[in-house]
Amino acid sequence: MRPTHRRLAATAAGLVLLPVALVGCGIGDDDDTAAKPERAPAEEAATRSRERVQAYLDAMTAKDVAAGRSQLCALLHEGFDLGATGPNGDFADHFEVPEAAITDVRSGPRGQEVSVSVSVTAGKRKATRPLVFTVTRDGGDWCIAGEAPGDAPPASPSPGDAVPSPAS
Repeated sequence: MRPTHRRLAATAAGLVLLPVALVGCGIGDDDDTAAKPERAPAEEAATRSRERVQAYLDAMTAKDVAAGRSQLCALLHEGFDLGATGPNGDFADHFEVPEAAITDVRSGPRGQEVSVSVSVTAGKRKATRPLVFTVTRDGGDWCIAGEAPGDAPPASPSPGDAVPSPAS
């Protein structure tokens, strides 16, 4: 049985397209881009959130109101402008921020939740407070969408404290 002209043409076309198909599958592709996968969305969210909050903490420490404002989502700008340098604002003149550290980053219901510990001094008084910043994506950029008091870290038992025994 002799192959028909159509069958030969189809086989030839398949052989011509084979290298293109193999490159599309990554076979024969010498480019190194396949070896560098993009960051997972969760990893990128955590990284960007950490960067935004760290920039805000640095701005608080340096008393750079404009730099602090630039880390916030546009919806928070008006409230920030009204209260940031007020008596209880993050950038109040009588507060110093000798220490601020990110303690945790996790996904939350409204975005990434970045827990921090901030030490604030006012005169001779010093207080360390936990805060939680909510960071979200606004358009193509990440920004701080909220700040709230955080949970106090659990107290460590003192050496003399009674340790509860397991229930039997």
